[in-house]
Amino acid sequence: MTWMSNVLKSLFLLSLLLIFSEAAMGADIPTVSFSLGDSDDPNDWFTGLKIIAFLTVLTLAPSILMMMTSFTRIVVVFAFLRQALGTQQSPPTQILVGLALFMTAFIMMPVWQKIDAEALTPYLNEDINQAVALEKAIAPLRSFMLKQTREDDLLLFIGAARMERPERADETPMHVLIPAFVISELRTAFEIGFLIYIPFVVLDLVVASVLMSMGMMMLPPVMISLPLKIILFVLVDGWHLLTASLLQSFKL
Repeated sequence: MTWMSNVLKSLFLLSLLLIFSEAAMGADIPTVSFSLGDSDDPNDWFTGLKIIAFLTVLTLAPSILMMMTSFTRIVVVFAFLRQALGTQQSPPTQILVGLALFMTAFIMMPVWQKIDAEALTPYLNEDINQAVALEKAIAPLRSFMLKQTREDDLLLFIGAARMERPERADETPMHVLIPAFVISELRTAFEIGFLIYIPFVVLDLVVASVLMSMGMMMLPPVMISLPLKIILFVLVDGWHLLTASLLQSFKL
């Protein structure tokens, strides 16, 4: 389970480094303690606010990091697949999300390994400071996101931010790159979802036409098309084809 430990360590590092901004560099990190009482020192009040802000951002860190990986595209495509099949809650949401997480770990493994080797291990060994570790940790993630982001989406947020176009793509600020990456992932996921829908919609139309021609208008077409769609998906080895298509879409 070495790969899982690398993922967890890298996620933990990114969570911490994203929480502590450069503005907080050089300041002492407050200890976590809560107490009630009067104080004449305004710093005590600010320390409490820092703790609350830290805990708030920490709870959002996993969701933020998921939006910066391949998870978004995979889970949206799986949702389209279940909707196209018309199987309601099968496979269960927990299964699809779990599979999406493991596929995300597989796809992001080179990124995690690079973060672990270049940022996490040197930082834990005190060979580099927090600022350098943050820069080295974000670099592989930025490179991955740039490969998946459409130029038009990137230019949209660069224009909205009213900033000059960077000379190099790797100079794009993260607050501009992340939303551009997310909408690019959603577009790609919707394109894949559309292709998934086509054969199932055709099958639904064929079944409905056959039932109408036979005069069986009171029989819901879904009762006939659902098992046909399931057996079609199994016969063409749908899970294998879908997984292979998702992996190829990330240009690994």
